[in-house]
Amino acid sequence: MSDPIVKHSDIAAFAKEKVNLRAEDVADYRDQVNRLRERLDKYVAEHPDYALVKMLHSGSVRKGTALKTINDMDVAVYVKAAAVPDESKLLSWLADRLREAYTNLQSDQFTVQTHCVTVSFRGSGLDVDVVPVLYEDDPDDRGYLITKDTGERVLTSIPLHLQFIRKRKKDYHVHFAQFVRLVKWWARLQKRQSDSFRFKSFMGELICAHLITRGVDPSDYQIALEAFFSYIVTTGLGERIFFTDYYKQSALPAEDGAAIEVFDPVNPTNNVAKQYLATDRDAIVEAAHDALDALVEAHHATTQGRAVDLWKIVLGPSFDI
Repeated sequence: MSDPIVKHSDIAAFAKEKVNLRAEDVADYRDQVNRLRERLDKYVAEHPDYALVKMLHSGSVRKGTALKTINDMDVAVYVKAAAVPDESKLLSWLADRLREAYTNLQSDQFTVQTHCVTVSFRGSGLDVDVVPVLYEDDPDDRGYLITKDTGERVLTSIPLHLQFIRKRKKDYHVHFAQFVRLVKWWARLQKRQSDSFRFKSFMGELICAHLITRGVDPSDYQIALEAFFSYIVTTGLGERIFFTDYYKQSALPAEDGAAIEVFDPVNPTNNVAKQYLATDRDAIVEAAHDALDALVEAHHATTQGRAVDLWKIVLGPSFDI
């Protein structure tokens, strides 16, 4: 069998140019967050009764899985749970607390969203999404997110999530993070083609991590992507995905009929795909089927033009070699 025309090196070159956030931008964005953290730390030190405890950098930039198209960053701000007067109004309350600490910013630079408070920086054009975590001095910075749909508390730990990703990155050098970024790039393309397509980045990360445990080697991006789409098509996302880094399988809840079950590696009761419907699952499987068909045909394509056109189905019209 002849080698495919589009090779791992071609995908890596495309990712470097089009997909990945540049290293210098990563540094600039992290500096922006660090300045936010330092100012909050100073305010906390000067005001012992202040309701906010600390800020931790979270999200894709911190994990090293950010796309070039990113225009905002995620941070978690830990809040003294007992200081919140009304959890249903947590975000508006948080916006007021942030305005107290960041007096150098204008009031309209703080915007309450559905799950966070966005801090907008006019100079850089960068937005920072500040997500509140209710904190009760638990170890490993464990705290509770408040779900926007139900107001339910969901246990999380930013340090343990970062540790989970770092372990996979350490085992596979740069390749695990690149595998995740390519999957996120594909999902972004699907969302641009259909407003109803749902595929959250965190779920993509966890499916990639699950495939690693099944023996998929992410160091060849062509093979890894084929394995990703093949897994979705073969299983129909009907398998439970979970990890035993921080809990045992026995800690998982009984099946409840959810269309997709992908469990948070830190919290066995948190199915991160809980809100997905069967129609959402079917749309993901169908899109994966189209991608897999394209990659299989591309593997046997006899002309560069045809091979590239097929890869464009997966990685978008900007792909070329």
